[in-house]
Amino acid sequence: MTTTPIQSTESAPASTPVEAQAHTPVHAENRTEVFAVHGADPEVLAYAMAKYSRSALSMRQSLREISSQRAEQFLNTFYFQYGHRSIADLAHVAFAVERLSLLAAIVLVDEQRWDGQERSTRYQNFQKSGWYLPEFGPAAEARNLYIQTVEKLFASYSATSTAVFEALKERVACPEGMKQDAYERTLKARAFDVARYLLPLATNTSLGQIVNARTLETQVSRLLSHPAAEIRDLGEKLRAAATGQAWNIYAEASNGLYRKIADANPDLALEAEALLDREIHVAPTLVKYASPNPYEIATRTELTQAATELLSNLPIAPAPVVDLVERTESLEVELAATLLYSASHHPYRQIRDLVAELPEARVAEIIELGARSRGRHDELLRSFHAGAALRFDILMDIGGFRDMHRHRRATQILQQFTYLHGYDVPESGDAAGLADAGLISEYTQTIEAAQAASRSIAQSSAFEAGQAALYVLPLATRIRSLFKMDFAQAVYISELRSAPAGHFSYRKVAWEMYLAVQRQYPSLAKYFRVTDFSKPIDVFQR
Repeated sequence: MTTTPIQSTESAPASTPVEAQAHTPVHAENRTEVFAVHGADPEVLAYAMAKYSRSALSMRQSLREISSQRAEQFLNTFYFQYGHRSIADLAHVAFAVERLSLLAAIVLVDEQRWDGQERSTRYQNFQKSGWYLPEFGPAAEARNLYIQTVEKLFASYSATSTAVFEALKERVACPEGMKQDAYERTLKARAFDVARYLLPLATNTSLGQIVNARTLETQVSRLLSHPAAEIRDLGEKLRAAATGQAWNIYAEASNGLYRKIADANPDLALEAEALLDREIHVAPTLVKYASPNPYEIATRTELTQAATELLSNLPIAPAPVVDLVERTESLEVELAATLLYSASHHPYRQIRDLVAELPEARVAEIIELGARSRGRHDELLRSFHAGAALRFDILMDIGGFRDMHRHRRATQILQQFTYLHGYDVPESGDAAGLADAGLISEYTQTIEAAQAASRSIAQSSAFEAGQAALYVLPLATRIRSLFKMDFAQAVYISELRSAPAGHFSYRKVAWEMYLAVQRQYPSLAKYFRVTDFSKPIDVFQR
């Protein structure tokens, strides 16, 4: 048997990098390293992270060799031309959004991949927050009614928070060992729990959000597609903030350092200027093409027309606070029913039962309405998120809904704001203090007057009258929303939101969610660790 001698590496011809890798033995290296990265612009960092899939360079090496220009070239190629949208998940951007209406804030945060915090109506006094005034054009009468209604709601808000606070002080003594400021702070929060029902959706708020660039792009596009002028303008401002110069927390200190360097060494100052005085743009490439979404705009119009044709002569059926709609229909019926639900004010069960009786061809037509305008890079509408085991149709006050809205592991289908569902009185489910303060009559009169004003403004000749009318609706107004989720999320929401520290509005909803599951799946009820809403709790547990 003849053998061929192995050629030594010294005498071997020069190999390509690939050949070298093929012949070089791989050694065990137990050298895992973890480090945080600070100071890189979001798009540059996204590029550096994306390079892991295309390069063996370390993060430090990648960041040293990448410039903002190279990052822009890369993103233009792979993000826009090739559709590698996951790259934008790697660029996280922080924004402050201040002095927007509560209505606009609810629309802004309606993203399934969203992180942020907003001013709390439970712990802050909104009396001096200001409020949004839409453009009314020549409809002076509607404009005056709007202003009068908002001013009346704020006056009632102020009077209610003060009166309930005083009533609580008379009824609830300061516990031994509790400091007076902590005692009063707790009672004021309790009073705001009640008074916030009177805040109109026009009320200004502020929030901070940290989102990835993909979510930001879809968020901006969605805002630009909205029928309300304030929200479209918000989309423009958010896009401008992402693509324009960002506020730099270190700018003043950097300028001071630059002046010191310039005084000491003008030549060194020129070198330092590029680093210390550079403009920061957080997402100039990834968001610059965000625009109104034709798919969303066209589909909203077509679904509204279809819902009107099917439901206009059908009275809205009475419904409980929480309705756990059992699964009896096909996937096609669920999709069609959810699409119609998003464009109507009827309960989900009522729509589902109606759609289930339609011919298969008509059901298919409704589903087609939800998909036929979809562009090449559009995701299907949220209404297509179907198949969840548990579906809760919830009818609750807007104020409490804003807290439930934060549970983004659930698929949420929101109906539009309307006065059609009436309003909640904050004594439901808890001794809230309105009766003790003697305010029940004034409260109901104020809320009903505001809802009547909304109806009147909607029928006026004001610019975008239907949208302008929504701003005078107080947070007591009920909103309907469909929450689709798995079992674990139902347990999580029920446990968290039924806890004593919660607001009595969503505590009731969380408790009703648990009871609904208990009725349909009694063997699973034991896995819930809920707090019984029907039992009184100590005000200082909040």
